[in-house]
Amino acid sequence: MDQEAYVEAVLSLVEQIPPGRVLSYGLIAEYVGAGGPRQVGAVMAEYGGGVPWWRVVRADGSLPRSHDDRARAHYLDEGTPLRHGRVDIRQALWHP
Repeated sequence: MDQEAYVEAVLSLVEQIPPGRVLSYGLIAEYVGAGGPRQVGAVMAEYGGGVPWWRVVRADGSLPRSHDDRARAHYLDEGTPLRHGRVDIRQALWHP
């Protein structure tokens, strides 16, 4: 898969995540069938501003600190399950 196709596949999957649900960077890589969490993170960092980026979290349900405040507003608005200051991954995980 070339870089352009990879970026499109990642962003397309992120756009499908329903409100109140999340996927981890690693699971996105698995569903896309290429790369890994870091590659998905690189795509999101460079191209993810136009998609619901707050629905992509680390495997433990956390986000980088720089995203916390903005993401929290989205989580509260969408009714995303939270636990101990992070997304409750067991309840919020989406399976495409």
